[in-house]
Amino acid sequence: MLDSCMLTPPVFQDEDGIPSDFSDPPGGRQLTDNLHRLAFLPPTDTGPVSVLRRVPPGEKRQQLPPGPAPPPVPSGHGSQKGLPDPVRRVPVRGLERPAAALPLGPAPPGPPGGRGGRRARGEGGVGPRQGGGGGAAAAQANLAGEVIRLAEEVEVQLETQKKLLKQIEDHRAAWARQRDVGKRQTGHREEVQDPREPSEAPQERQEERGQTQKVGVATPAEATPPRPNEPIIPILVIACDRVTVKRSLDRLIQYRPSAELHPIVVSQDCGHAETARVIGSYGDQVTHISQPDLSDIRVRPEHRKFQGYYKISRHYRWALNQVFGAMGHSSVVIVEDDLEVAPDFFEYFRALYPVLRADPSLWCVSAWNDNGRDALVDPAKPGLLHRTDFFPGLGWMLLRDMWAELEPKWPPAFWDDWMRQPEQRRGRSCVRPEVSRTITFGRKGVSLGQFFDQYLRYIKLNAEFVPFTKHDLSYLLKEKYDDAFVKEVYGATPVRIEDLQQGGGLRGPGPYRVQYSSRDSFKVFARNLGVMDDLKSGVPRTGYRGVVSFLHRGRRVFLAPPEGWTQYDVSWS
Repeated sequence: MLDSCMLTPPVFQDEDGIPSDFSDPPGGRQLTDNLHRLAFLPPTDTGPVSVLRRVPPGEKRQQLPPGPAPPPVPSGHGSQKGLPDPVRRVPVRGLERPAAALPLGPAPPGPPGGRGGRRARGEGGVGPRQGGGGGAAAAQANLAGEVIRLAEEVEVQLETQKKLLKQIEDHRAAWARQRDVGKRQTGHREEVQDPREPSEAPQERQEERGQTQKVGVATPAEATPPRPNEPIIPILVIACDRVTVKRSLDRLIQYRPSAELHPIVVSQDCGHAETARVIGSYGDQVTHISQPDLSDIRVRPEHRKFQGYYKISRHYRWALNQVFGAMGHSSVVIVEDDLEVAPDFFEYFRALYPVLRADPSLWCVSAWNDNGRDALVDPAKPGLLHRTDFFPGLGWMLLRDMWAELEPKWPPAFWDDWMRQPEQRRGRSCVRPEVSRTITFGRKGVSLGQFFDQYLRYIKLNAEFVPFTKHDLSYLLKEKYDDAFVKEVYGATPVRIEDLQQGGGLRGPGPYRVQYSSRDSFKVFARNLGVMDDLKSGVPRTGYRGVVSFLHRGRRVFLAPPEGWTQYDVSWS
């Protein structure tokens, strides 16, 4: 009955390319115009029965033999004054558009069965019955009912589409708020102060902020702004083919204090349908994006077994470009689909965000302690934080400016070890916790369980909420930290490893210092004390200034190089 008519949902965008104006979508006007293109003309007493059909552009409508008029169409199902509202909303593509809505009147001329009029019954049309008008009346009533049914179906589609577009509008508003917050912040690198005291910005910035609030028409961000100095820190979940991403997302959503301040973006590679369904089941609680390039990557023959590492690196680059570029965020916390987070995961990163911005000697904040096994950490100090020269990953925060530095030279594979090279680290450090704020539950992966059974499965996840945003974290700034750190390490009681293992002659909780002087001595001592012994570009895991800090049988121990240490030796790797 609808000859080659295809329904398509309307797509409408503002000047920025973002769907908008949901209260009166232009699709509604398009639907009305498209229906006007239908040759739907009620008959007069002497005119022929009209039908719904497609008339090719330029072709004249042809007159049909007259027939008796059908009974009036019931109210609510069309009338001689026009079509009901739901019908006007149906978008139909491929029909010619007249200058105005078609008025009532005689049908266009044309021979029976011709392309300008009705189809003959033998051709599958609804042509007139010989010798009476009852068939024509029934055809007309059926036709009106078919149009209304079609309109109702499209109405349902439009409602679904409006919900999806509303989600896009919500994200758009969040991006606008992020830009607004960025303009109000007191510079690219802010001075870190006790969060319990109000921040004191320079006088000119105070005035600038006051002017910004007074002038201009209120935007959505200005109308409902977040609290002052509350940055939007999105969580980027890197996913592939693990349906157990549900465990990660469940915890993130459970502990998330604000969906507005911490939008969750799940970026999926691999095209795994079942994993996509799991992610999609969260609806508007997360934003699901998909890496478009699923092709294999050309690698050297000896690297064919590392194809997975190449795809991971490609995916990271694409996903981070989406968050910082397309979505316009200024920071992000990256987690993978096999990580579970602690109750104070969001509190931890919110408190350390200004520290990361303030100190140019820092380039990341990580939730992970490589030596975070239960026996190696101090359970009485869940709020203790450290600096480390080793890039930990496994739940880490990155700023847009740092991504702008790294992205042009991003490696084709093994991105995490690449981050640990001196050329990228450039003497900078990360912040890491005493007790991890993430644990990994994914033994299966491209690393095929490497280190999982020996180390990762025993990492302790913090269970106590620490109100980091109420703590003074300025002690982590490099100048303050280094002075106190060097004094504590080299003021600690030096002991032999045998003394630690036997423990008979040691008094008190320490701290104690075990000194190493070579790569081999470090590895021997590390193995005997239960900490990880591998080095990347000469840097030991959790090391800072060459020192690895941990607990051994309840005593604080520093595995340290000789006093006066200056730099790492990359040949130790």
